[in-house]
Amino acid sequence: MEQQWKKSLYVYVDQLNKGRVAPGTAPRNTTIRDPRYLDEQKARSRRIAQWYSRRGVTPLRGETGVRTIRTVRQTSVEVVADVALHSAFYYEKGGMTHREDVVESERLTFARVKGGWEVVSVERSVPERNAVRTFVETEPAVRMSQWGEVLTVPQPSPPLLNRRVMRGASGNREVRYRREEAAAYADLWWKEGNPEFEIFEVDCTNYVSQCLFAGGAPINYTGKRETGWWYKGYKGAQEWWSFSWAVSDSLHRHLSGNHSSGLRAEIVERPEQLMLGDIIQYDWDGNGHYQHSTIVTAFDAGGMPLVNARTVSSRHRFWDYKDSYAWTDQTAYRFFHINDYL
Repeated sequence: MEQQWKKSLYVYVDQLNKGRVAPGTAPRNTTIRDPRYLDEQKARSRRIAQWYSRRGVTPLRGETGVRTIRTVRQTSVEVVADVALHSAFYYEKGGMTHREDVVESERLTFARVKGGWEVVSVERSVPERNAVRTFVETEPAVRMSQWGEVLTVPQPSPPLLNRRVMRGASGNREVRYRREEAAAYADLWWKEGNPEFEIFEVDCTNYVSQCLFAGGAPINYTGKRETGWWYKGYKGAQEWWSFSWAVSDSLHRHLSGNHSSGLRAEIVERPEQLMLGDIIQYDWDGNGHYQHSTIVTAFDAGGMPLVNARTVSSRHRFWDYKDSYAWTDQTAYRFFHINDYL
């Protein structure tokens, strides 16, 4: 039975892949029977086609792989499965070929019908829109999965501190922000996340903070979660990191503040003013609350920034995120140029 419903899964993945390269083209073969999803995809396809045109890009090809994370429920007539979809998209702009990678998770429900299996429900959690949710209890620590289920996780390793960077920041001497090293770290850990750090359900700002740290941004340790910019790990089941390290809106407030030393940035007006290792933040609802953070890791042939992120793991994604399921017409951006000397 497993091979039978997986045939429907592979048809679904093939349709997603072709839709990315040729948005707006009606599929010749589909196993999807979720009307809500089909309506949303029609509107999304039109938007993506217009987006390609405005950017002046020519889609070349897509490669989408699928991995079944787990089978939630399986009977003779229904299967519910969580899957991870890794999409590599190739496009041409200005005579250059670019590649971007995105890994997204979905929960698919398959129903057995006469002649085979169909996808009757497609669910996405869109974690970029969520705030960090952590639960501190007596051991063991508790976390929530992206589908709202309670997960038990082992206690992490002892607190991690980069003492070389901390020593460099202990005096008044400024340190140079090493942009290439921040971008290299981002490219190394964009997909799985560095296991030496806690990995959050909503991991974007934790990941960006690690990248800044790898570029030489000095820790500002205050011991108070509401102030400074710091990470120590765990003490027992107690979390030891500042909100600015792990929460997008808190990092926004920290970068927007006036600091005489440590991690500092200036707000710029346009994305083309950014450099490697700079930060873009996203307010999906336009209400002044920033929910997502990315780091600039490359530029396209037109000089526009390409970014890396986690939560929905992304590498060299176009900065405006208009292909994201989190994006809305109200989306506002904040562009931070990290100071050369910190």
